[in-house]
Amino acid sequence: MASVSETGHANNVANFESLITSATAFGTSYNPSKESIKLTALQILLANSKETLNSLNISQSAYSNAVAARESAFEPFSKLITRVNNALKASDTTVQVDESAQTIVRKLQGKRASAKLTDEEKKALEAEGKEVNQISAAQLSYDSKLENFDKLIMLLVSVPLYNPNEEDLKVESLKTLYSVLKAKNMDVVTATIQLSNARISRNDILYKPLTGLVDIAFDTKVYIKSVFGATSPQFKQVSKLNFTVRN
Repeated sequence: MASVSETGHANNVANFESLITSATAFGTSYNPSKESIKLTALQILLANSKETLNSLNISQSAYSNAVAARESAFEPFSKLITRVNNALKASDTTVQVDESAQTIVRKLQGKRASAKLTDEEKKALEAEGKEVNQISAAQLSYDSKLENFDKLIMLLVSVPLYNPNEEDLKVESLKTLYSVLKAKNMDVVTATIQLSNARISRNDILYKPLTGLVDIAFDTKVYIKSVFGATSPQFKQVSKLNFTVRN
């Protein structure tokens, strides 16, 4: 299902508010029998629509912050793993241990499964009404890193000869780092779920068939047309208010 752009959602709500303003200005002439398009019902729907957009903006910011914090925490990770691997090789370990560690290190330093889109590519896709979502691929990548980092730590624990003098390379330091990285990753998982729920709520309030803002706006315009006529200045005033439909 294609999505309306973020600007489109806000425009729908802004135009709905203008529609209510016009209906209110018509005074007693605006007197529908249908409960869902009475002024009180329209005002409640407008308030709910504004609230859901605000909640979505908050969730989006929380998600962006969580992603940025995770990226910052993982930024020095690859170089650290290289140092750990070299420290292990510098110990009197067996070839088998070194090879086992190297296998894990390769996975830890692997490339993304899919190339990260540039801002220009994202905007081009959004302009075509396509949902831009690299969350799943990125999440799998971080989950995999944590899983393999845990395996590497367990391997190091089983090798008594791995005992570097550098504090950040010691097993206990790596365990602490693992806990920090896991927490940062979980913050993103939580923020992703909250963002998804906020979008579901927004789509329900704005686009649910029959009861959503867009369908109610269409019903309201049809009622105004029936009361004042298709060529009336009253209907012309509201007919120019456009509402984007999700399809």
